[in-house]
Amino acid sequence: MTFAVGSTAEADQSRLERIQAEKRLRVCIWPDYYGISFRSPATQELRGLDIDLALELGRELRVSTQFIDSSFARLSEDVLNDRCDVAMFAVGVTAARAERLRFTTPHLASDIYAVTTRNHPRIAHWDDIDQPGVVVAVTKGTLQENVMHAKLRHARLLVLDSPHARENAVESGQADVFMADYPYSMHMEHDVSWARVVRPVASYHVTPYAWAIAPGDERWLERLDRFLAAIKRDGRLLTAARRHGLEPIVVTR
Repeated sequence: MTFAVGSTAEADQSRLERIQAEKRLRVCIWPDYYGISFRSPATQELRGLDIDLALELGRELRVSTQFIDSSFARLSEDVLNDRCDVAMFAVGVTAARAERLRFTTPHLASDIYAVTTRNHPRIAHWDDIDQPGVVVAVTKGTLQENVMHAKLRHARLLVLDSPHARENAVESGQADVFMADYPYSMHMEHDVSWARVVRPVASYHVTPYAWAIAPGDERWLERLDRFLAAIKRDGRLLTAARRHGLEPIVVTR
C-alpha cells in the first residue's frame, strides 16, 4: 500500500495554511465509539468528547469542521492519504502506530476491560478470562486486538470486523467476553441489559489516547498541542469529559 505523504517542507508550508485558506477542518472519526465520536442510528447526530473538541478547535481556527468516517483498521491509510487533517477519536498511542503517525499530547488514558453476560457460568472475575476453552472477542484494528494477541496464553482470540459483531458474539454465546476500553465498557454496563463489565484487579494495560496526524508537519502538531494545553488549563477539557462520563480517564496535565 502506498501512502501519499508530502515532504516536511511541503507540510510545514501547507497544512495549517490550507485549513485556514479553505475555511475547513477535516476530522477523521470512528462513528461507533460511544462517549467519543458516536453517531446515533436514529437521529444521525454525532455525540462524544472528541466531537465536542473538534468543533471547539474549528471555532478557534475560525473554520468549519467536516467529519469524515474512518475506523481503527483504516486509521493509517486515511491519515497518510490526506483524507483528513487530523484523526480525533481517542486513538491509542502504540509503538506500531507511532512508527507511521505523529501524536498530540494525550488527553485520555484508559485500561482494558472485559464485557460478558450477566449470567455467564464461568466468567466471574478477571482471572477467569485467560483460561482454556474461553473465547475472547476483539474488534479488528483496535488496540485491544494487539494487546490480547500478546497477553493471552490459554484463551482463544476471536477477531471480528466491528464492535457490533463482538457484542453479538458474546450475547449469542459464540464468545465468552469481548475486550473494550473505559468509554465503551461503561456504555455497555449502563445501557445494555445483558452486559456485565469485568474489571482488572490491578492495572492491566493502560494506554494514553491522543489525536493523530501525518508525519512531517511540526507546525500543525504544535498548533494542536497548543489547543490541548489551553483546554486543559482553562477547564474546557474536564468540562467536556464530565459531560460524556469520561472524567475518570481524562488527562489534564
